[in-house]
Amino acid sequence: MSEESNTKKAVVVGGGIVGICCALYLQKQGFNVTVIDPAEAGESTAKWSCGQMAVSEIIPLSKKGILKKIPGWLIDQQGPLALRPSAFPGIIPWFLQFLACSRDARIEEIASSLASLTHHVYEDYEILLEDCADKSLLGTRPILELFDSPDDIEHEKKYLELRQRFGFKHQILDEKDISDLEPVFAGKFKHGLLFNDWTAVKDTKGFIAALTESFIAKGGKRISSEVVELRENGNKVNQILLSNNLLIDTDYVVMAAGVGSKLFSKQLGINPPLEGIAGYQVVLPNSGVEIKHSTIYASGGFCFAPMTRGLQIGGTIEFAAAGAKPNMKRAEIILNKATKIIPELNTDGIEYGVGYRPFLPDTKPIIDISPRLPNVALAFGHGQLGLTLGATTGRLVAEILTQKTPKIDLTPFKATRF
Repeated sequence: MSEESNTKKAVVVGGGIVGICCALYLQKQGFNVTVIDPAEAGESTAKWSCGQMAVSEIIPLSKKGILKKIPGWLIDQQGPLALRPSAFPGIIPWFLQFLACSRDARIEEIASSLASLTHHVYEDYEILLEDCADKSLLGTRPILELFDSPDDIEHEKKYLELRQRFGFKHQILDEKDISDLEPVFAGKFKHGLLFNDWTAVKDTKGFIAALTESFIAKGGKRISSEVVELRENGNKVNQILLSNNLLIDTDYVVMAAGVGSKLFSKQLGINPPLEGIAGYQVVLPNSGVEIKHSTIYASGGFCFAPMTRGLQIGGTIEFAAAGAKPNMKRAEIILNKATKIIPELNTDGIEYGVGYRPFLPDTKPIIDISPRLPNVALAFGHGQLGLTLGATTGRLVAEILTQKTPKIDLTPFKATRF
């Protein structure tokens, strides 16, 4: 991508994976870019993810039979997906829209839209990673998914076939295949899948930090603060007021603050049903075992993700009321389940974490221009695909702010679709 020379200024609200990718792509278009985020680079929602480039994870959460599971989520707080009673009644409007996405035709429509984005993941990241000092930030090993029984795979059959229709592949694994790929699971699993078109980053925190370092090395600014106010002149935002009383002039704004983006909804002229769904993780800095592939334990609802900072185990999610304190017992539940599979895990120096994944009812992100403020781009609501779609979202945001026609139809990702 060629560099273009101009002196236009852009402020990106949010320094997580989506925000920093937007900043880098705007920088490549010649913008003078400032990123605003109160947290340290890498300390974002994507840090507490499994680190996978889940390019075929295009099936929305609203699969068939989801309504029948809701009572179980309320009763069983130790399951892979829990629903705190305190979340009611506030979560009901969101769930009604969520359930409306469970029809087969709607699932296929959503899968098609997400596939239009995920087909570009690697090429879009390649452009950004070529400027990073560490060329091995993105791994090359495929991802495993393990099941307790053949019935579990059979249950996913229609969705695996749908993924294949959109060009994504998988390989069915038997007990020998699994033990050959990952000796630590030998004799423990007989049924699995291999996703050769997926891979994982070496470390989620390090990946975001490295992209941020690349951004700063090329003249970008990252300010540790919170955005208090978007100040308007006419029908555009021309200044950003920060919590440290700093006032920043700008020509363009990118709203990429995840769940926090909702705070500015009214001013942006939108009303997205955005919910922060808690995802809990555990990091074992010296696990005492070798796991070479990021491995999803589908029947258990969590993942083993080997990273440079340790073995990260997590993925269980929880619906809770807005502002509710994290329930770290959810992370302990993950660890207990993991030690039943691998009893020899060393838990010394354990670290617990939680990230609030910004979910919209249809599992698709918003990638759009504010209907009220034409110099503000919207880039949030990526759910569990923030890391996967970071670079592609960044490229698309840069294209729409420079009034280029994206090759991807962005209609399915409009903020006004709800």
